Amino acid sequence: MTKYEFLQKLQRELSGKISVSAVQDQIDYYSQYIDGEVAPGRSEQEVVSELGDPWIIAKTILGASDNEEFAKTNTSYEAKRASGKEKKNQEQNARIHVFGFDSWWKKLLLILGIIGIVMVVVGVIGGIISILAPIIIPVFVIMFIIRIVNSRKR
Repeated sequence: MTKYEFLQKLQRELSGKISVSAVQDQIDYYSQYIDGEVAPGRSEQEVVSELGDPWIIAKTILGASDNEEFAKTNTSYEAKRASGKEKKNQEQNARIHVFGFDSWWKKLLLILGIIGIVMVVVGVIGGIISILAPIIIPVFVIMFIIRIVNSRKR
């Protein structure tokens, strides 16, 4: 059985028993499911046969649609599509704001910020040097003395 035949049988079994939008939800769901399974390389017939008889699936859907919990937890196709459209509209309406340095106080703030960052970097480097200087200077003096002694022995 092909995907088209499967979906036609499923639609025939569901039509008139649940709302048109619920039928469309189920058809779209199974169509997307089959497409998703076929994409990695499986055959359409294999996926459809794995799903089983559309009549059984329709009976399961009809039984579940009578249950109020199913109605509460099942998100409809229209709701998903509407939320997708809202996201697209929000993305299209989003504007990019570029921070410009068109006034004197913004330029002054930028210069003061750069000076502040430079002062912090110099302070950190100076602190590291002041901590390491008592260790590094004696090591260099000892290395210098060893080189002088070794050069006199030759």
